[in-house]
Amino acid sequence: MDYKSTLNLPKTDFPMKANLPQKEPERLAWWETEGVYQGIQQLREGKPLYLLHDGPPYANGHIHIGHALNKILKDI
Repeated sequence: MDYKSTLNLPKTDFPMKANLPQKEPERLAWWETEGVYQGIQQLREGKPLYLLHDGPPYANGHIHIGHALNKILKDI
């Protein structure tokens, strides 16, 4: 049975798949052409170093409320 017509989904021009293997090289080339990484490095030059410790989202199994709690506590 086809349930597609029963879903109230938004209409969008976005493709269903991101096609990352094709898009990533294009994006990296654009970053290189525009000097994005170098610009970020220049903006941060001389500023204090900061680190963000944020591991894989579901490293130990299926997502559960503990993952949400962990993210919230990191933001406090």
